[in-house]
Amino acid sequence: MKNESHPDTGTGCSRRTFVAASLSVATGGLLAGGRLLAAAEQPVKGAGPAARYTPRMKAAFVRRKEDYGIAWPGAIYDGAAAFKQYREKIGSAAKALGMEIDARAEPIYSEEEGAQWVAQAETERVDGLLLVMLDRQKHAWPTATRAVDSPVPTIIFSPIGTSFTTNTAPLARKEGAYIASTDDFNQAVYGMRMVRASAKLREARFLVIKGDESKEVRMAHFGTKMRYIPAQTFLDLYRHIPAGGETESIADEYVSHAERVAGPSGKDVENGVKSYLVARRLLEQEEADGITMDCLGALGATQVSLPCIAWSRMLDHGVPAACEADLGACIGHALVQYLFERPGFQQDPVADTSTQCLIGAHCTCPTRLNGFSEPPEPYFLSHHHGNRDAVPVPKWRAGQRVTVMDVVLAQETQGKPRMIISTGTVVDNVSVPPAGGCVVSVRVKLDGLDDLLAYPGFHQLFFYGDYKRELEAYCRLFRIQAQVV
Repeated sequence: MKNESHPDTGTGCSRRTFVAASLSVATGGLLAGGRLLAAAEQPVKGAGPAARYTPRMKAAFVRRKEDYGIAWPGAIYDGAAAFKQYREKIGSAAKALGMEIDARAEPIYSEEEGAQWVAQAETERVDGLLLVMLDRQKHAWPTATRAVDSPVPTIIFSPIGTSFTTNTAPLARKEGAYIASTDDFNQAVYGMRMVRASAKLREARFLVIKGDESKEVRMAHFGTKMRYIPAQTFLDLYRHIPAGGETESIADEYVSHAERVAGPSGKDVENGVKSYLVARRLLEQEEADGITMDCLGALGATQVSLPCIAWSRMLDHGVPAACEADLGACIGHALVQYLFERPGFQQDPVADTSTQCLIGAHCTCPTRLNGFSEPPEPYFLSHHHGNRDAVPVPKWRAGQRVTVMDVVLAQETQGKPRMIISTGTVVDNVSVPPAGGCVVSVRVKLDGLDDLLAYPGFHQLFFYGDYKRELEAYCRLFRIQAQVV
């Protein structure tokens, strides 16, 4: 099958020919339907403190102790049934998200009980509060206000009938709060997911492979730990990864699943897989949840494969992997994965004035763009834009809605961090060559933007789905400046 986004060149060949000419099947390998199957692979996963941490929330319901009577939500509202229903939903959501929820056994019946509950949450230093409104009278919204004004991130779930806009308006723009005024409990679940994401991010450790210094620093605002190790550590370990075995079987998998191969040799693919195996081992040794590397600085002058396949595979398996030791991109990758269960594509932005689109270009891109549990997008294998190493080039689906996100760290803003947010639609995949630059080049038409020459930020993430509102909510809940473009 041809991939029209990248024409065949003199070095290109079909998948069948390439497999036969460049790679041998690993000893004991299997064939199914004419397709190579990789041998059992040791899965890659985060091995750091975030992987071991269980986020904690306190949940409570608030209402009058007496009958509702004629006052809203009115005698027609079955508060007892709602209490039982939402309590069960909270438990199910917590189990699915891997969270610990301390749910109050009885509703909060007075403003004094509400104050005690919030104070206890502050003392226990929980990661978040979830307050379910079963009333709009008396102490209900004063209790919600007290929770929002606390230092604990607070989710307010207000089913229809438990609030007017006069209740929600005073809290609507407050930082540290997320209000879901709806009968759709999925919005409350997203609130829980945001609390989980922030807690995981705070606990996470990224491995930063750069220079010759060993140190660990904590990121302002987010709390994420960055553990620096010398680049020589990667090089030394790379030279001890054996050929054959897992290296060869994973390389066979990439080739057998590719639509075609244009440029790299079988050895190129295997060398890229060796970088993946090195990165996987370093994650385990350094007990890290994510990884980044000054790749060109560390490896550009060597014969060691750049980690393009390595990072693509990490991202496909839910491990944040950022290019070029970009710490803001580390935070961005982790957030996208924790919030939306899919990988992001870190890219260099290019303005296209003829189509009024933004092109995202890089040589490392995940293939499981629809989600970690979903099939990968079709891809072919190409050289890196430096005409070296092997990289998978996935075909982004034309017409697919996407979000653009970039985290600008507090050190760069001289204040609190900023998140640049846009949404748009994939137009096509740019052919590289004949165009120059990075071989994964995705053209996106952004909503409401015609002049892209001064689009803010760099190394923004593209990812599938329209999540502008969700990211804005995250920024408000965790005191990040949202810059919607």
